[in-house]
Amino acid sequence: SFLRLRPRSHMVPPPPHSIGHSKLQDQLGFQKRRNRPCLPLRGMLISVALGQVLSLLICGIGLTSKYLSEDFHANTPVFQSFLNYILLFLVYTTTLAVRQGEENLLAILRRRWWKYMILGLIDLEANYLVVKAYQYTTLTSIQLLDCFVIPVVILLSWFFLLIRYKAVHFIGIVVCILGMGCMVGADVLVGRHQGAGENKLVGDLLVLGGATLYGISNVWEEYIIRTLSRVEFLGMIGLFGAFFSGIQLAIMEHKELLKVPWDWQIGLLYVGFSACMFGLYSFMPVVIKKTSATSVNLSLLTADLYSLFCGLFLFHYKFSGLYLLSFFTILIGLVLYSSTSTYIAQDPRVYKQFRNPSGPVVDLSTTAQVEPSVTYTSLGQETEEEPHVRVA
Repeated sequence: SFLRLRPRSHMVPPPPHSIGHSKLQDQLGFQKRRNRPCLPLRGMLISVALGQVLSLLICGIGLTSKYLSEDFHANTPVFQSFLNYILLFLVYTTTLAVRQGEENLLAILRRRWWKYMILGLIDLEANYLVVKAYQYTTLTSIQLLDCFVIPVVILLSWFFLLIRYKAVHFIGIVVCILGMGCMVGADVLVGRHQGAGENKLVGDLLVLGGATLYGISNVWEEYIIRTLSRVEFLGMIGLFGAFFSGIQLAIMEHKELLKVPWDWQIGLLYVGFSACMFGLYSFMPVVIKKTSATSVNLSLLTADLYSLFCGLFLFHYKFSGLYLLSFFTILIGLVLYSSTSTYIAQDPRVYKQFRNPSGPVVDLSTTAQVEPSVTYTSLGQETEEEPHVRVA
């Protein structure tokens, strides 16, 4: 989780020899701070609350998908993703199209179209693989293996975003995973529907593949919204996501779509699903920028519990006290993780340029050697507007 601005009186003025270093750090959205890593209580609670909003949106996505697949036999995961990407395209891609100058859609495509094309494909297939896994493996396996996204995000953040964690962060992560294990144990004890599990190995591999792609997508998203902008990220995801999901829909799912018994109820469920998914995609970059990709994925562990609590009333699931224990254990882990900020370990020069190589790069060759590390990130609540880094 990344948030928190200090008053300017708390900022450490850069020494004359590190002016270029500070400028690059500002472009990356990070602030230099004194050695004051602990977040205020209000900021910590905001971090946790923002993550729970995302969990509730995922709960809505899960409930509408469950009604579509089980009550109306509409198994159309690619079509559902296609609807979301179309909404992103209509809102964010068109916003980029009407912009002027170097933030215009065509200018962005000329500089880095292939990078967004790869990201759009990764995002689409991450969703598809996890949904497809439900046909082969058990719910318990999916819940457990989906946690693989957490170490993926941590490792990618460590090597590519240069984020460094403290002992309290790892303790918080372990507590969150223990809470998830408690929920899975409760599912087993109450005999909650576990899925067919007809080809468990295939299903487990699909989950691991989807979790890995989710991790790559989340860390890439964090980098983009910190160095470029949220609107650019969502606009490009909408453009390439709609393109690839449209192709995949035509090839793999057109027959399933023709079998859907269309009526107003099914239409309403598709609208509800699309609204929740669009809200998730639109709000997640805001939360990632104010917290981090790691914090967001820890927060999403509670999504299954929200779905379960709704299922107690809607689907008559059996209740176990372990579910409440699991929920509060995960929240405790989130509070622990959010209680202290992470930091950047090295000189930000090692960040790879997402922009074109021809884009402007801060010239640090004439500056003295910059001391690495103890620069704290803004890992608590952040009130400033996201920077718009202009590129030639």
